Amino acid sequence: MSGGLALALGSGGARGWVHIGVLRELEAQGVAPAMVAGCSMGALVGAAWAAGKLDALEDWARDLSSTSFMGMIDLRLDRSGLMRGAAIMDLLRDLGLPETIEELKYPFIAVATDMQTGREVWLRKGSLADAVRASVSLPAILRPHRIDGRWLLDGGLINPVPVSAARALGARRILSVNPNDKAGGPLWAPSEGKLWTALQAPEFLEKLPDPLRRLLPDRDEGPAEPTYFDVVSASIDVLTEFLRKSREAADPADLALAADLTDMSTLEFYRANHAIEEGTRITRAAHDRIAALCTD
Repeated sequence: MSGGLALALGSGGARGWVHIGVLRELEAQGVAPAMVAGCSMGALVGAAWAAGKLDALEDWARDLSSTSFMGMIDLRLDRSGLMRGAAIMDLLRDLGLPETIEELKYPFIAVATDMQTGREVWLRKGSLADAVRASVSLPAILRPHRIDGRWLLDGGLINPVPVSAARALGARRILSVNPNDKAGGPLWAPSEGKLWTALQAPEFLEKLPDPLRRLLPDRDEGPAEPTYFDVVSASIDVLTEFLRKSREAADPADLALAADLTDMSTLEFYRANHAIEEGTRITRAAHDRIAALCTD
């Protein structure tokens, strides 16, 4: 299939819920994309949309609380990530997604990174669950995923907003969505403390091995400096912002939407409502440009 409008949905951790708002508003404007390339959370949301399961994913995201998110964390010193990969596979199964990419209603590519070579990997056929699971393997958070003998990491490490992958689908026009716009502001800002509060919850603390529990500051004092999660989030932002600008200069989308979610950590997955609202806002604000893109 070739021609039509393709979506390039970028990485951003929890900020990637913004894609749901974008897709909802495009639907409200009568815009029907023909294909999607997704990176990390863009792959997850893009796969759900391409399978006709966006409603189910949105319901799950909006219902996710800080407590249920913490239930997905498995802190073990002998593991390569904090979150259980099985939780993602369970979600994909519960959403009722088809087994293979070929069964999707629309052409789809998930972008991942080869851990050994550092090369970009386009997953466009075979197991849909494996493709999405590999693409969302955020370093230090979600363990790498193995496909065909290769350990794969998050696609945001190499192509944060996958315009080139969308172009490979044969699109006539490309609309990209960047969940991480900085608008000239800081790459990192102090969090609102919600994630830190969740980390201090008894149900989470009891999971920690004694050596890790002793590293946490006193609950009443709060963090005197950026927390582990702040550092991971900011480090990912620094890397992906540099890569995004470099890729955009070489291969820009026909229309780029950018979400201002600096006040939201990449790990605050339970703040989907906030990100979805931002997706709606930026798409509505671009109504005239989107209409021109689709009629050009």
